Amino acid sequence: MMNLKKHTILVVDDDPDVLTAVRLLLKTEVKEVIPEKRPEQALSFLAEHDVDLVLLDMNFNSAVNTGNEGLFYLKKIQALRPSCAVIMITAYADIDLAVRSLKEGATDFVIKPWNNQKLLETIGNALKQSGKKMPADNVKPANAIIGESQVMQDIFRKIEKIAPTDANILILGENGTGKDLVARSIHELSLRAQKPYIKTDLGSLTESLFESELFGHKKGAFTDAREERAGRFEAANGGTLFLDEIGNISLQQQAKLLTVLQNRQVIKLGSNTPAPIDIRLICATNVAMKELANEARFRKDLIYRINTVEINIPPLRERRDDIALLAAHFIDIYAAKYFKSGMNISKTALAKLQQHPFPGNVRELQYVIERAIIMADDNTLQEKDLVFSPMELVSDRPTEEAHNLEVVEKNIILKVIEKHNGNITHAAKELGLTRTALYRRLNKYGI
Repeated sequence: MMNLKKHTILVVDDDPDVLTAVRLLLKTEVKEVIPEKRPEQALSFLAEHDVDLVLLDMNFNSAVNTGNEGLFYLKKIQALRPSCAVIMITAYADIDLAVRSLKEGATDFVIKPWNNQKLLETIGNALKQSGKKMPADNVKPANAIIGESQVMQDIFRKIEKIAPTDANILILGENGTGKDLVARSIHELSLRAQKPYIKTDLGSLTESLFESELFGHKKGAFTDAREERAGRFEAANGGTLFLDEIGNISLQQQAKLLTVLQNRQVIKLGSNTPAPIDIRLICATNVAMKELANEARFRKDLIYRINTVEINIPPLRERRDDIALLAAHFIDIYAAKYFKSGMNISKTALAKLQQHPFPGNVRELQYVIERAIIMADDNTLQEKDLVFSPMELVSDRPTEEAHNLEVVEKNIILKVIEKHNGNITHAAKELGLTRTALYRRLNKYGI
């Protein structure tokens, strides 16, 4: 996790529950966190005190009533403290205003309710973008790209070359190899680094939501469209749009996406007026290129459009030289998270890791280390502390039934869900899957 210990953060929100939640999250992470319900009082504080970052709500019941109080106070903060980073706090319904705030100088925005880890990462990135140099820290963030193997060094060199360009990138790799980390790294090294970075999991979008989420909609465009909303393309305008799991969208969705990319403009649902877009497109998929090349599954003209440069991320089993380095990295991360200082790993435990095939790749290794840190009895991880989930143990039990992989997968999913008493979040974590990926499998097998 990034070191925020030297930074002072001002939180401005008239909801006391939000102030309490942020104060509890940040009080051990930053030098000082100052909660303030009244934005007018926050301006007075800023006039007299140096603050590194402001978390600012978009809406207040204050003396000012412009309909977009957040933008009003954003301008006031910029006038008082031009170098101060500002992150807007917004409800999902106000994303359009949040996007506008980026154009008017906000560093980033977060949507309520937020994920705590994501909020900490957003704060760290905002401080970097504002020119506040982060303190040196021996522990790299949990989302860092780690690797010293030759294949990873080749990927790092390719990222350095392509990042400053606007070339469209296609990232290929199995689940858990770190495709999203590569995409974010390209954005952060690009000329668009201080513009929005919008990630969209296409695999989680239903056919009915695809156009609305990507291209936006006008009020009344469909039954639940109670207000106009910007799509992901518009939100990413000027910056980078990362479309994950692009290999899973239908041919009809591919045609709609291709039209937008060719014309460089979007038309919201319920509208006839095109809006120009300026984005850098990065796509990712776990589908092999030879499968994508099958026109019954994926349009070749779309492949050429999204694949100016291709990056293949190898599975962990093909870069075993990095396992020890990655294990040490995750030990540092989770030892700090769970207040277990001085953790290390025995030679026999490390050998066990290096012999494992890691079908879940780096994500699987990360979860194995986290579980081991939590359960370890002393400061040295032993072989017994390293427990691989049932999903990854399939290949170790070559029974007759195991020849039908779908049967094996279904049975394991059922067992893990039963073990966690139906808790999908816990089951997905043990299986090394996202909640979305697990739900897709539940639908697939009719569970």
